[in-house]
Amino acid sequence: MNKFVISNLRGHAAALAALAVMAVGALQFPAAAQADTDGGLLEYEANTVDIVETYGPGVVAVDVTIAGRTVSAGEMAPFGQLPDFLREFLPFEQQQPNDREYQLPSQETAGSGFLIDEDGHIVTNFHVIAGALEENSVDISEGSSVEVSFPDASALEVEVVGASSIYDLALLRLTDPEELPDGVTPIELGDTADLKPGQKAIAIGNPFGFESTVTLGIVSAVGRHFPYIGEVDFPLVQTDAPINPGNSGGPLLDSSGRLIGVNTAIIPNVSATGDRGNLGIGFAVPADIVASVLPELREGGISSIPTRPRLGVSIRDLSAYPPEVLRQLGLPESGVGILEVEPGSAAEEAGLEGSSFSINLRGVADGIEVPGDVIVEVNGEPVEQASELQSRIVAMQEGDVVTLGIIRDGEQLEVDVPLKVVPSAGDEED
Repeated sequence: MNKFVISNLRGHAAALAALAVMAVGALQFPAAAQADTDGGLLEYEANTVDIVETYGPGVVAVDVTIAGRTVSAGEMAPFGQLPDFLREFLPFEQQQPNDREYQLPSQETAGSGFLIDEDGHIVTNFHVIAGALEENSVDISEGSSVEVSFPDASALEVEVVGASSIYDLALLRLTDPEELPDGVTPIELGDTADLKPGQKAIAIGNPFGFESTVTLGIVSAVGRHFPYIGEVDFPLVQTDAPINPGNSGGPLLDSSGRLIGVNTAIIPNVSATGDRGNLGIGFAVPADIVASVLPELREGGISSIPTRPRLGVSIRDLSAYPPEVLRQLGLPESGVGILEVEPGSAAEEAGLEGSSFSINLRGVADGIEVPGDVIVEVNGEPVEQASELQSRIVAMQEGDVVTLGIIRDGEQLEVDVPLKVVPSAGDEED
């Protein structure tokens, strides 16, 4: 490059002098990029290497064997609704529902996880190990297994302590904590409240079975929302650090080696051969959510929407209704409408009201249910969407009293609702 420029400036002394000054200036790197005299690494590189050497040994491969079983077509049908990144390992082609039964062969899947303490506890994604568990239990099913492997070490048996399908997290523990390799440093949970787009993000995991793979990028966005992760809509960390199948459950770290999030999903780039890979858009469960869920995971068992205290209502965003319909019905432009109140629920005991009639709209054969009460606030904070309501309620405990601001017959009221577990749950309930 320099030869080309100089040859085109030959005979022009002033230009050559200016070029020489520019070249000298370009060689004077700022302090942040100075070479490390000990290892020949730039400071930025040395930081990454130090983090990987310190915390990489605590990142494990999670190997899962799922026993074969017989299922009905009805059990298989929901898989057809899953996004590609969650059904990439399914051992069958999507079938049309009918009365037949299907024999699913045993299968092997893999993911990642990371050590969080010296007692042998390991965090991973729930979807990594879910197929090996008994239904609604953390017990590993007969014929299935879950093992972890630290770098350059043999496979170790683990038990599943607790799991949250709500936030797609699971806590494992070495069956024999004495087998924990020497010198492995647990990963500390960071505070993602201070996370900023543009800061360094380091992912460590086992993509496609390549153990201890390190990829580097930045935090692309915080508070990002992406469907199909967990059971409620909650804010995620977005990163461009390359994440691929097998990275699920692995850590995303900052420049101090603290946890930013748990790598969970990608928007895949599908090649001409059908292989899925990284497109530069990955998502991680934030470290602050991991920290908030961890005590519950340590207590054991499965945490899911049906097991959590909730209102017990079927809901719909008012934004789903045409604006002219909302005006005619005297409803606000935003909020969460209650369509149905479950018998015996906290909502019923508090006197919340669901839909009492429906309206017919052109092109809608069965009509549209008109909401009864409309929830516009939770504990004094406004809510406009069902996802906001769900994320706030799911963080509460049984017996907690939530104050709902509702609109009923054009009047805004406050209703106190002591939360309780409702025996059954539907897809659009909270």
